[in-house]
Amino acid sequence: MVTIGIDLGGTNIVAGVVDEQYRILASAKCKTHAERAAEAIVDDMAKVCREAVSKAGLSMDDVAYIGIGAPGTCNAEQGTIEYANNLPFDHLPLRAMMNERLGKPIYIENDANAAAWGEVKAGAAKGANSCVCVTLGTGVGGGIVIDGKIYGGFNAAGAEIGHTVIVKDGEPCTCGRHGCWEAYASATALIRQTREAMKAHPESLMWKTARKLEDANGLTAFDAMRAGDAVGAGVVQTYIEYIAAGVVNMVNIFQPEIVCIGGGVSKEGETLLAPIRKILEAERYSRYSEKQSVLCAAQLGNDAGVIGAACLGEMA
Repeated sequence: MVTIGIDLGGTNIVAGVVDEQYRILASAKCKTHAERAAEAIVDDMAKVCREAVSKAGLSMDDVAYIGIGAPGTCNAEQGTIEYANNLPFDHLPLRAMMNERLGKPIYIENDANAAAWGEVKAGAAKGANSCVCVTLGTGVGGGIVIDGKIYGGFNAAGAEIGHTVIVKDGEPCTCGRHGCWEAYASATALIRQTREAMKAHPESLMWKTARKLEDANGLTAFDAMRAGDAVGAGVVQTYIEYIAAGVVNMVNIFQPEIVCIGGGVSKEGETLLAPIRKILEAERYSRYSEKQSVLCAAQLGNDAGVIGAACLGEMA
């Protein structure tokens, strides 16, 4: 038997057929068109499931269950999405709606939690009993696994690690607070920091990488640093220190076996991880302990959400 994992995002809906070795046999996707009514979005979720199964040369009879990773507050017990700020979901009974359309058992979890579960089952944290997965993207996403189970808090709204404050009265955050980790360590924040440095330093080599401020992206400062630019190196160093501040907090709170970093910025590999690791080793409260948390890059990339969602039934 196979399972289906759905990665529901504000931009795309992706469904993958996953076998018992956690390999994606076939996948299908479509645009979410988040401005639509919830019913239409759920219809398309069912449609891409059928398309993926067909591509795999299978039928729905071969599918044991369907797991869904969705943004927002997902109540796994009730099978509902309580709230999602970028989708028209308000206490949406998603499990019942999908079961009605496909006639299969349905599991629901927050998308970042599902991605973390994927890394535990088949990626960088494979075999670990506890881990914290950090995704550096538009925001700072987080998934936490403790004692082999996803941690969501008593109200399914836990693990919003990007909205822990690291700078009091700092930069405004989309959540309404100021100084959140997300406002400093997300890829969005890196781009803002890069553009601010470019405006302050017209002599920087970053202007050769990105000839206009609007062209600056998450790679601009790293590329300039590699070319010997001191200003670019300064942006990277400050950004790394912001990431490390949050990582140290996560280790001090949870003491996980693994902390894995995902998102586009994580492709920098040891250029990013080695200095974070150095700060972590110096500042974590457990630095005198024989056992230490391991910091590494996430391995599954964009497949983490699909694979993790397809494994949700293993935690039930």
